[in-house]
Amino acid sequence: MHLYIKNMVCDRCVLVVQQQLDKLGLTYNNIQRGEVELTHTPTTLQLQTLRTDLHALGFELLDNKKSTTVEKIKNTIIQLIHHAGNNAMPLKLSVLLEEKLQLDYHYLTTLFSSVEGVTIEKYAILQRIEKAKELLMYDELSLGQIAGQLGYSSVQHLSQQFKKITGLTPSHFKQLKENKRTPLDKV
Repeated sequence: MHLYIKNMVCDRCVLVVQQQLDKLGLTYNNIQRGEVELTHTPTTLQLQTLRTDLHALGFELLDNKKSTTVEKIKNTIIQLIHHAGNNAMPLKLSVLLEEKLQLDYHYLTTLFSSVEGVTIEKYAILQRIEKAKELLMYDELSLGQIAGQLGYSSVQHLSQQFKKITGLTPSHFKQLKENKRTPLDKV
């Protein structure tokens, strides 16, 4: 049995969900961002307890196929942008999503927009800007290196999108002392 969990976007999220499953005595074969493969079907009580416990921790157990597909899209984008390492972004996002989810991109983009109120492309841009903020705060890479890592064609393109989304230039953002980042599940 597979469970799909909203807002499970990082390795710590996986650990927290794993702890909740262990607490309830639910065994699993595989656990990854957004998805758990259980070895046995949980009882109604176990499932309700898990739902309540996860909700208290900021997660949501997904019940329908549309919500599950949207969460898979989000997790794929987050994985690509935030956890893929220092490689520049690979092939087109539309091709990647079609391959990963085995669904037509037109269907995916229509579904995503209707559920989230934003296009897949806009969501990916918001995630890229969040990653740029993170990299700017670390102050280890030049703006050119950040642009390359995030798949931007130029520093100017990154700077334009950054200012459009945040209202600040990347250099001004770097000068701010307060944390202006947004948690990934809130993007």
